[in-house]
Order: sequence, then C-alpha cells, then structure tokens
Amino acid sequence: MAISYDLECATEAPAAEVAALLAGIGKGVGVFDATVTAELLVGTGVNARYGTWIRVTQEQTPHPWHLVVAGLGLTPTVSVAFRVAKGVEVSEQQDDMLCLVLPLLERVGGDAVLHYQYESIWLLRKGGELSLSEDDDLWRPHRMLLVPQPYKRETHRFEG
Repeated sequence: MAISYDLECATEAPAAEVAALLAGIGKGVGVFDATVTAELLVGTGVNARYGTWIRVTQEQTPHPWHLVVAGLGLTPTVSVAFRVAKGVEVSEQQDDMLCLVLPLLERVGGDAVLHYQYESIWLLRKGGELSLSEDDDLWRPHRMLLVPQPYKRETHRFEG
C-alpha cells in the first residue's frame, strides 16, 4: 500500500486556481521543474523532485459521515494528494510536501487539514487559526522554520 498524505481545503478557490498557485510555489522552491503546470496538476498529476506524485482535485460534496466532515466539521472543496515514491527517503519527500503546503495556505483561504491516511493530523487550520501536531517527530526543528504564520501546537484526531 502506498504512503500518502492529503491536504483537504474548504475554500472558495477552485481546484484550477489552487493548482496554479501550487505550480508557482513548487517551481519557486525547486520542488517542481519548469514543465509542471496547473493543467498537469489537476489532470494526471505530477512527480516532484524526489518522485512524490502530487495531484489537485475538485471535491464533490462529501457524505456527512466523511471523517473530515464528521470529525473536524470541515467540508473540503479542494484536495491535494501527495503519494510518496518508493525507494526514496520519506523524510525528504515530507519536507518537500511542507515546502508546498505551508506557502499554499498563506495564499488560499478557508479551513484546511493535512493528514496521513486519516490516521494522523499534521496540521489543521480552522477559523483562521493554524495548529500543528504536538508530535515532534513530525514537526522537527528544520520543519518548524518553514511555518510562516502564527500557530499553536495542538494534537487533533479524527472522530465520527
């Protein structure tokens, strides 16, 4: 089974706009090469520099029992999937994921959650407040330096 992470956003921005922002951020930080476009991100997806496959999707209205809806009170409209490549250091791919997600959250409004297969929540933004997991194995010191906005440390779990 593939290791994957999902950023689920409840935003007014359409998937194409989120993808365009993500493509620009990725090129700017060196995670994407010059061939990556918003169209590819919402189409077949793209591979980042360490092989992480990334795709942006417009979400259909989820069922009320969907874990993000039921457990967090967040109705996602756009998702970004990050599927980790095999045979490549996972922590480097996670670092790249955060290099994309954190600046994206500065540019895209609304609530959002970044999670690992509904098992652990890396970050949650709700009502404009960002909280990062208290797990120091996830938020190592070099990753904390990537966080550009005020935040608190709080562990959230899926319920519902």
